[in-house]
Formats: sequence, C-alpha cells, structure tokens
Amino acid sequence: MEHHDRPRRTILRTALVGAAGAALAGTAVLVSTTTTQADRPSSVARYDDRVADYGVCRGTDPDCYNAWESEHRTDGRNRVLVYSRTGVSRHSYLGPVLGPGMNPELGEENVGQRALVDWLRGAGLEVDWTEDVAELASPADLMGYDAVIFFSTSRDILDDAAQTSLMQYLRSGGGFVSIHNTLGAEYNWDYFQGLLGGANFYDHGPNRDGTVRTVSRRDASTEDVPRTWDYRDEFYNLVPFPTQVRQLAVLEPGSSEDNTGFYGHPGHPENHPVSWCQYYDGGRAWITSLGHDDANFTADEMPGEENFREHVVGGVLSAAGVEPFCR
Repeated sequence: MEHHDRPRRTILRTALVGAAGAALAGTAVLVSTTTTQADRPSSVARYDDRVADYGVCRGTDPDCYNAWESEHRTDGRNRVLVYSRTGVSRHSYLGPVLGPGMNPELGEENVGQRALVDWLRGAGLEVDWTEDVAELASPADLMGYDAVIFFSTSRDILDDAAQTSLMQYLRSGGGFVSIHNTLGAEYNWDYFQGLLGGANFYDHGPNRDGTVRTVSRRDASTEDVPRTWDYRDEFYNLVPFPTQVRQLAVLEPGSSEDNTGFYGHPGHPENHPVSWCQYYDGGRAWITSLGHDDANFTADEMPGEENFREHVVGGVLSAAGVEPFCR
C-alpha cells in the first residue's frame, strides 16, 4: 500500500542539512492537459505533437495507473535505484564511469551520485545505484524498486533487454524519475520519448541565472519550495514540447536572457516548463530538466541549490508512492 502518512517534511529537512486502472499497452487515451497550443510562443507554434500516439494510456488521469500487487508495493520497503549510465556526453558531476555491477564504489569525483544517494537516504529511502545495463536485464531486476531514477543519462543507455524490463516494470505500477540530461537519452525509442512526456531535449542557451516559478503548489515536489526562486541552469529548449502532462515548475517569463539555443531554437518565452509529471503505461513519471550546474551537488553556494534538492527529493518520493503523486 502507499505510505502517504510519512512525515516527509521532517525527514527532508534532516536530509538537506546532514487510482487504480488497468491501462493496457496498445490503448491510446487522450486526456486533459495543462499544456495547450495557445501557451506556446508563435515562433515555434507550428510544431505540435499533441496527436502523437505512443500506444499507451498516458496523461494526468489516475485511471492510467496500475495499482497491482507487485513486489514493490507489497514488500514493505521504500527502495529506489539510481541509474547514471551515459553515452556520448557526461556531466562532470557524474565523475568517472562507475564499475560494473550493483553499488560499485563511488569515488570523490562521483559527486552527483554521492549527493543524490545521501539526499534520498536522508529522506528515508533505501538506495541502490549502477551504470551497468546488465543490472536491468530482467523485469525481476526492477520489480523490487518503488522508483527508478535516470540521473543525467545521455543518448543510448539501454539495450533491448533493459528496454523490455523498463516497460514491464512501468506496467506493474512502477515509478520513473528523469533528472536533467535524461531528456537527451534514447532518442530513437518512441516509448521513452512518451515516458518523458512526449518531450526531448533539443538545445539550450548558456548556463545562466533565471527565476523558477512553481505552478502546482499541491505537489510533493513543490509544496515546500518558494513560489518563485532564483536558480542557475541551461534551461533546456524542448522539441517535441511536453504534452498531456501536469506542469509543476516553469522558467519565469522574462527572468532569463540568451534563451536562443546553440542549434537556433528561439526558446520558450511565454511558457517554458522545467518540471512536470504524468501517468504513463500503468506507471508514474516525474521529469525535471533542471540540474546542470555542479554546484547543485557540491558544497559550493549557488542560488536555489537547496530548493532544487527539495524539489528532486519530493519528486522521487511521489514517483515512489511515498507521497501523493502529480497533484
């Protein structure tokens, strides 16, 4: 059963300082969305994938969730997996490629993985980590996890067996979290693009200061962060643009300069989502494009760093079913 009564605020503060539906594959259901064509700047309004059919039930309707009595719901544990395998590009905070197997040694340069593991353990979760795709080879490898977190993964990071495992896990009611560069992963797998909200990373402007505005204050990932908060990031330009999702946080219009991306995307001046959530093919998915700067994961001071931590931890707790999801 879901554990919505956990004292998350107390747990999370400690960390920072130290429904049911039988949605089947092949059933495309269009549900209401907070994203409309009118929300988009005219310069990019011609492109619209709202009619894209990913072959699954997806959106903000809990009827797209499968509350099956799977292992991750019945074992009495709150357990997550951090997967940080990378392809072409690798963010510096991930450090050297990790060794094979589950829970390989994290060195001093693996600051991102070390920080994320510490945050989640501080929030009361059991945490495993890996960059070994063989650890995802069977659905049984994932069924014990309440959420699987793809942490700045990039390009092709799943083989055929792992793709099948992830699909079966989601269909069992599993949770999925995407942080930052995972929006630039698995471009050639349509199912994964749908899992990301029908969205992909296209390009970005320079790393720069801006203001993040929370949209849905009822969600576990936003209820304990300010209505607006200063933050520094690349602020990804997205093509396709996320559809059939609940936007949780956006870049405040006009708060950031140099939005034109390195491939010429003009940016999203009127509606620039940075975090969102949806139900997908029986599972839960929480996605954020934030998290580029190393200072998010180190002792260096950066505007909004603590808010980012709370935002991510709340997103993981909701995707894992420890907190209410996508509200």
